[in-house]
Amino acid sequence: MGKHKDNQTEEQILTAAQHVFQTKGMDGARMQEIADKASINKAMLHYYYRNKRLLFEAVFKKAFSLLAPQLNAILNDDSSLEEKIKNFTHDYISFILKHPYLPNFIIQELNRNPKFIEKIKNNVAFPDISKFKEQVNREVESGTIRPITAEQLFINIISLNIFPFVGSPLIKAFTNVDDKAYKTILEARKKEVSDFIINAIRI
Repeated sequence: MGKHKDNQTEEQILTAAQHVFQTKGMDGARMQEIADKASINKAMLHYYYRNKRLLFEAVFKKAFSLLAPQLNAILNDDSSLEEKIKNFTHDYISFILKHPYLPNFIIQELNRNPKFIEKIKNNVAFPDISKFKEQVNREVESGTIRPITAEQLFINIISLNIFPFVGSPLIKAFTNVDDKAYKTILEARKKEVSDFIINAIRI
């Protein structure tokens, strides 16, 4: 049956599903709403994707396949460590602002199925931090940055970038801001996060 599936129809489904998942979340999204958004009937939607979980995974993989090569290129280019931190932060936040469902989806899936990471790690473009680690080690040894392991530095970068998206309801409640104001805060974090990390390791 798969050979009869139409690529254009599948693309319509994925685009519609991405929009619905972004606005309603995984739990709030309904297959009928996605079908309506894609201008197809529900039976056709189920022909392409048997259930909402499979559709959500397909949307995630499509988005991740765009983000991963971008981050991988930054980690493995010849720019300075400071430039890497700036570019990684800027590109990650910019991308997630367009695909805000991704961080929570990853966390939910890892909690539900720890082996889920293997599905995305097998992607050929999955970020490789080997060169980044070598670069950090050289900087520490030469005394240009404070002593820190590459792993700890990478965790700091990832954590400061991811948590504002995963914890957005909590942070908005604490700071008493609406969605529009919070988006402005996230835009500002492109510079705030990189400056914070660079100042923390700079001697």
